[in-house]
Amino acid sequence: MTIAADKDVVLVRQVVRSVAVTVALSLVDQTKLVTAASELARNTLVYGGGGGAEIGVVDSGRRKGVRIVFADDGPGIADLDLALSDGYTSGGGLGLGLGGARRLVDEFEIDTAPGRGTRVTITKWSRST
Repeated sequence: MTIAADKDVVLVRQVVRSVAVTVALSLVDQTKLVTAASELARNTLVYGGGGGAEIGVVDSGRRKGVRIVFADDGPGIADLDLALSDGYTSGGGLGLGLGGARRLVDEFEIDTAPGRGTRVTITKWSRST
């Protein structure tokens, strides 16, 4: 999915919720995933200058989950430790920051460097086996 305008952030949230329902995430886990995805989609738009999101179902053999990859070709994150620290936000998002988004999901991976953009991969697993 392309993230180039505010309406795209809304669409990402809608698709993430729909996919979360199909893998039987609880309502609480759906909300956590949608909240994290919304923050990361907004970051992709505002700080990365736009980019994309790939949303898919993953299967570990025991349970299913939702994996989302957000990618942009923006300026990258100069101080990743600061950006991931509790309470850090540069404004404009939900106020969660990357650290808050990381706490809402089961798996969080980020690849960034100044001048080469940012790629964030998150996964939320169903609790049932």
